[in-house]
Amino acid sequence: MTTRAHTVAFEGVEARPVEVQCALSAGIPSFAIVGLPDKAVSEARERVRAAMSALGLALPSRRITINLSPADLPKEGSHFDLPIALALMAALSIIPAEAVDQTVALGELSLDGTLVPVLGALPAALAAAEAERSLLCPEGCGPEAAWVGGTQVIAAGSLLSVMRHFTGAAPIAPARPGEVETARHLPDMADVKGQERAKRALEVAAAGRHHLMMVGTPGSGKSMLAKRLPGILPPLSAAEALETSMIHSLAGLIDAGGISRLRPFREPHHTASKAAIVGGGKGAKPGEMSLAHNGVLFMDEFPEYPRDVLETLRQPIETGDVVVARANAHLRYPCRFLLVAAANPCKCGMMFDPAQACGRAPGCGTEYLSRISGPLLDRFDIRLDIPPVSFSDLDQPAPAEGSAAIAARVSAAREIQTARFAETPDMRVNGDMEGTLLEEVAAPDTEGRTLLQDAAQRFGLTARGYHRVLKVARTIADLEGAEQVQRPHLAEALSYRIVTREMA
Repeated sequence: MTTRAHTVAFEGVEARPVEVQCALSAGIPSFAIVGLPDKAVSEARERVRAAMSALGLALPSRRITINLSPADLPKEGSHFDLPIALALMAALSIIPAEAVDQTVALGELSLDGTLVPVLGALPAALAAAEAERSLLCPEGCGPEAAWVGGTQVIAAGSLLSVMRHFTGAAPIAPARPGEVETARHLPDMADVKGQERAKRALEVAAAGRHHLMMVGTPGSGKSMLAKRLPGILPPLSAAEALETSMIHSLAGLIDAGGISRLRPFREPHHTASKAAIVGGGKGAKPGEMSLAHNGVLFMDEFPEYPRDVLETLRQPIETGDVVVARANAHLRYPCRFLLVAAANPCKCGMMFDPAQACGRAPGCGTEYLSRISGPLLDRFDIRLDIPPVSFSDLDQPAPAEGSAAIAARVSAAREIQTARFAETPDMRVNGDMEGTLLEEVAAPDTEGRTLLQDAAQRFGLTARGYHRVLKVARTIADLEGAEQVQRPHLAEALSYRIVTREMA
């Protein structure tokens, strides 16, 4: 007789169904696990043996074979412990095989039978709902998995409680979702004195998700401005929160099973490796690009990143996803982020400060910023020079307008875009527009078209640059509630695109 339990194997954010088959047969006593298991899965036999022994259950003196089907799909992780134990207990008639067959299970077993939380409970719950099965998981994963509707989530603390649940001795009540994080103290834009042009550019970037590059002397406020960007972004929609939480679930970043409606803000150090930014390493985990999905990826000291790391940004910026290629699999992670980059104008940073002029100018700046390739720089919709803040600005009272007022305008512009792209699920904001839709939605008036043609010829805009100017102009028009892109909107968009310093 062969008994079956069900679990999942993770391929990126997708949870692939896996059937755990258990067969007891005559022969020399053994415990074998087949079906492309990795080291952690192969070691499950010892954890399962010890956990069952802790319950007073001895393995039979027979040949035990566990097959993880499909056999050609790599199996990684310790979450296969619980489904293997369920299939074995069903084969020994300790728990009903029919009940096990209607359950998707995942969880790691400790030697005393306690269930240890594992990564990926949220995508596993989605897979269980699609298969019309319930989900059995460790107690620590229950609040996270319970956010998925359409499936019953049973969160157990130990293998003993699982056995008592399936036999009806002590049924476990379904898990309840964790807390929703909707508020957090975020730095306020009112803290920024001066830099009015930069604050306006951040508002435009937030409204249409336009990538932003800031170049300025040390202490001019680049990092301060970037860290106030989450405070003016609208909260995640329900669908966006689920998408983002699935990635964070695989990375183990969901705290106490709660789901956040706040947009992620990731700021990796410039010494981060390619695998840390793109994804990869052991288990091909999501990188900073994907962890910033639907949020902000802030890369300070941008030219200091290794050149190969910077170049990996080019394709994800265009496509909105990243493929982590491995010898046995290609894993795809979504990564629609708002990239904010900050850089000094030269190695010493004082190139544009008249009081502390760089002795190696202008070659110092050319050499330093040339670490950013032209194709990558062309992908930034907004480029800003951030001048030093004068003492007179610092001595002024705090600005009356804070993040709340800016966030209200950004939210109104986002609502316009949500209605605009209701029939195109691949596009959510103006930064996603392309093709004929871009030409229709961002078509300028006659004066604006003339200005754009003149600017394109004079400053040598690339085709990508031309289209990105249209996207930014459309966002500026949305912030003002204008139906058509007009000359002032294009003039402001061009001012963000055309710079006169070494960044050009």
